[in-house]
Amino acid sequence: MRSRKAVAVLVAPLLGLLSLAACSGTGTSEDPEAASLDQDWSAADPITIDVFDGLANYQGIQGGWFGKIVKDKFNMELNIIAPNVAGGGDTLYNTRVSGGDLGDLIVTDKGEKLDELVEGGLLHDMSPYYESMEHLPKYDAAIQTLNESKDGVYGFPTQLSSVKPTEPNDDVDPTFGPFLRWDYYAELGYPEIGTLEDLLPVLKDMQDAHPEADNGKPSYAISLFKDWDGNMMVMGKQPTTLYGYDEMGFVLAKADGSDYQSIIDSDSQYVRALRFYYEANQMGLVDPDSTTQNYDTMFTKYQNGQVLLSWWPWLGQSAYNTEQNMAEGKGFMIAPLQDQKVFAYGAEVYGGEQVVAIGSQAEDPARIAAFIDWLYSPEGVQASASETMGAAGPVGLTWENGPDGPELTDFGRKAILEGGADVPADWGGGAYKDGVSTLNFSAVLPIDEDPTTGYPYNYKLWPSYQETTANPLTEDWSEHMGGATTTMEYLRANDMLLVAPGASFITPTDESEIETARNQIKASIVEYSWKMSFAKDDAEFESLLAEMQETVNGLGYEKVLEVDMANARAQNDARVAVANEFG
Repeated sequence: MRSRKAVAVLVAPLLGLLSLAACSGTGTSEDPEAASLDQDWSAADPITIDVFDGLANYQGIQGGWFGKIVKDKFNMELNIIAPNVAGGGDTLYNTRVSGGDLGDLIVTDKGEKLDELVEGGLLHDMSPYYESMEHLPKYDAAIQTLNESKDGVYGFPTQLSSVKPTEPNDDVDPTFGPFLRWDYYAELGYPEIGTLEDLLPVLKDMQDAHPEADNGKPSYAISLFKDWDGNMMVMGKQPTTLYGYDEMGFVLAKADGSDYQSIIDSDSQYVRALRFYYEANQMGLVDPDSTTQNYDTMFTKYQNGQVLLSWWPWLGQSAYNTEQNMAEGKGFMIAPLQDQKVFAYGAEVYGGEQVVAIGSQAEDPARIAAFIDWLYSPEGVQASASETMGAAGPVGLTWENGPDGPELTDFGRKAILEGGADVPADWGGGAYKDGVSTLNFSAVLPIDEDPTTGYPYNYKLWPSYQETTANPLTEDWSEHMGGATTTMEYLRANDMLLVAPGASFITPTDESEIETARNQIKASIVEYSWKMSFAKDDAEFESLLAEMQETVNGLGYEKVLEVDMANARAQNDARVAVANEFG
């Protein structure tokens, strides 16, 4: 989701249209009483608010059990506006910004977008509400750091944590990794996979042995989608993370600061990933729908067992590792490359890459502020970060406090572990998965401790879960992974993890010339990346690569690259500093 959005690449930089905004100045509260959040919001007049959410993968009214919780507590409905669904890159964002009203509740990137929204007068100053909030002041250092250059409180960071920045912000599984259908991999005798390229013959054997899924439809080793493409083809970036790289504009920066690469260089890890997809497609391993399908369509294929490789645990495992499948020994588990050093984000002392804010045109900012504060409460974290973010869901429905700590209820096991369940009418009805929060972010990292239980928010770290969920899939995996019980345990023990300390680095805003060039360049890179992945032969692949390089260089690539290189090195300086201070 993010889901763990964080993960991939999400919304592209602004096109600088804030000067066109219909409003001017910053939003403030004129009514002193409006600053009080200590109200019975359930008795207030009903409202529907527009939520512009750069992380959301759903558009429309939030329904189901999460929608009912919000309705019962705040008499409020959430109308999700999702640029990921609307398509067109920043088109929807810029259209709404130029109209002077991005939304009532806004989830967007920190840094450039937050700064320009503040300067354009599109955000409400939440200072009048902050002091009366119950939960957010716990993270005051992060909030002050985010807003220190602004005359007010205009945003709250997401993914807040009390974990050291040198420790991964992941718990059971890393954000990235080569997760395969372990049961098919086991059938081959657990062959050693030396490098990224060595995955291909293994995937070929798996697909040849299982050309069809249980639903009778073709299965493919690899399935791709375009929804999240930004500075590059998002699925082209993922294999680079297996070797410790993450993106900074058009740069791939290694987590330890030891290497910085231009993504268009012929020997870059990015071009290596495109060659990987090209070779895979030549072998018949890539889903032919990849160029046209969206994330949701692809996710359904994972649920149906039609895809054999997942670069993210929260994709393959979330979709397919149901309790029933795992009891049958089926599911996705990491099958490590022998040369991998998987990139891991360190826990962010000052929060993650996204922020939550209130639009300056919101008619009831106090109620929205109260809702935001609730999202950072134990109840709010558990409810809003359920499923894709690892939290357990609403207490009393999916879990309860037992004599030996928190444990999933029978319903919770069915809903979360067994592929789904219908929610009782008094909780909103409908399928549980359809009621999950579509905000798609976690206000607090699920590895942090829930003060109401003394255990992490993530149910997979509860003793009750670990004691009762052993199954043929995980037992077989553990047996062949030296007895490790989690992916993170295995990666740590085998020195296959590279942690980028969580410095909450904010990328500086592009100057207009750089921003214009970047938007043209990234469009070309994405276009050529897809063409290269589906090239008809080696000659066409190399020709397209050369053509991409020539085209983007003609658009001013070197100037933009210089900016990105400087930002990547500054980010590493910040990581070193925070590691020295808190590590």
